[in-house]
Amino acid sequence: MASLAEYFAANRYHGKWQIGDRVSGKWHKIPFIGSVGNDTVINELIGPQVSIHLDLPIRLTGQIYNVIILTGKDIKSLKKLIEHN
Repeated sequence: MASLAEYFAANRYHGKWQIGDRVSGKWHKIPFIGSVGNDTVINELIGPQVSIHLDLPIRLTGQIYNVIILTGKDIKSLKKLIEHN
């Protein structure tokens, strides 16, 4: 019989993003840049979700957001914005 660690390593979700990865994208049609906080599956019906810690807060409908939660398909890796010589 396999140990629990071996079972979960073989059968559970392995995230695409690591903590601290720089990402960008759009949330409710608002562009953002931030860092990945967590990439996990909490609910099998929703699927993988990524929490993003924003560089600048977003104000939407009178509420301010510093952390947003998105699916992995809604974000992309952030390349260097400006290269210095």
